[in-house]
Amino acid sequence: MNFFNRMIERVFVPFKPLPPGIFPYQTPPDAPVQYRLHLRIEPDGEGILVVNAKTVLHLNQTATEFIYHLVQKTPEDSAVDQIARRYHVKKDLARQDYVELTQRIRELIATPDLDPETFLDFQRLDPHFKDLSAPLRLDCALTYQVSEPVSKEVAPVERVGRELLTEEWKTILEKAWNAGIPHIIFTGGEPTLRPDLPELIAHCEKLGQVTGVLTDGFRLTDTQYFHQLLQSGLDHLMILLQPGEDRSWEAVRDAIAEDIHVTVHLTIDQGDASLFMPLLDRLCDMGVKEISLSATDPSFAETLQVLRAAAADRLLTLVWDLAVPYSNVHPVALEIAEHEKPPSGAGRAWLYVEPDGDVLPAQGVTQVLGNLLTDPWEKIWQNR
Repeated sequence: MNFFNRMIERVFVPFKPLPPGIFPYQTPPDAPVQYRLHLRIEPDGEGILVVNAKTVLHLNQTATEFIYHLVQKTPEDSAVDQIARRYHVKKDLARQDYVELTQRIRELIATPDLDPETFLDFQRLDPHFKDLSAPLRLDCALTYQVSEPVSKEVAPVERVGRELLTEEWKTILEKAWNAGIPHIIFTGGEPTLRPDLPELIAHCEKLGQVTGVLTDGFRLTDTQYFHQLLQSGLDHLMILLQPGEDRSWEAVRDAIAEDIHVTVHLTIDQGDASLFMPLLDRLCDMGVKEISLSATDPSFAETLQVLRAAAADRLLTLVWDLAVPYSNVHPVALEIAEHEKPPSGAGRAWLYVEPDGDVLPAQGVTQVLGNLLTDPWEKIWQNR
């Protein structure tokens, strides 16, 4: 029987749940294994635990309370005592559940490729199956400017009248944190063209949010600038590879050498898969571990699948649900039958903010839910 289900059976009396909120935890700088946890307690008392902005665990009320004490760094004896009193169970039983659950979480953290369902007895649920009180991620397009020689056609600028100021973006980030959103991705256009990007990353770090940047990587070749981003608290990068640009390859090389999680995005813009195989080999030789693939046109679907298989043969992990590309043509979507819809978190697990503050369900979906600078969060979330 699933571990969490066993914990449910041990709850004899329904108790008023803990108040809703978001509770972050980050390991100290000298810890041998670095990780970040975000526990969000939903209004019904159930919880969502986000591990390193990547693995999402849905918790029942009892498990939520155990993890709450973990992220709050409550001493074990005190946590066990509180759980035992709240649920009228013996302390040795409460301690057994607490130790087992926290050990499973630590195993998941220490072994990134571990399957939570197979090895840890966590129940696997369909992606984005559940209505949430807020999304898990906000994709913030700081600007629709693009670097030279990147084509301006990649940035939909038709409906954007202005770019928000730094303090306006900080207001949006604070509103997102207060709503319980633990993960921010800065995208564009090219977000490194905004001079305030390090300041905005540092603001997220101060709030407790995980941050990522989607970039062509050209500015990362400036070591001083790159280190400024890292020192501001940047957690992960996705580099949109421009195969014909030496600066793009240099950015990949420099990023791999740093202590940061790196994904490389490769856009399939022609139908001959053999043309992309040397790129995959070169990325592997450089030490890249994760790759994102998409196609500019549905006619390249077969090529995309061939390259997905080639990436798997090279032990590259596929990332498919970040904020690129504008097209929905990616390997996971292509596995779904034409009459079905691929599992999508757009408007549920993530939202997209344009440079003027307008909120869309996802990048490229032009349904405006409101403006995050001027409208209440509750109104925007209801409109989605």
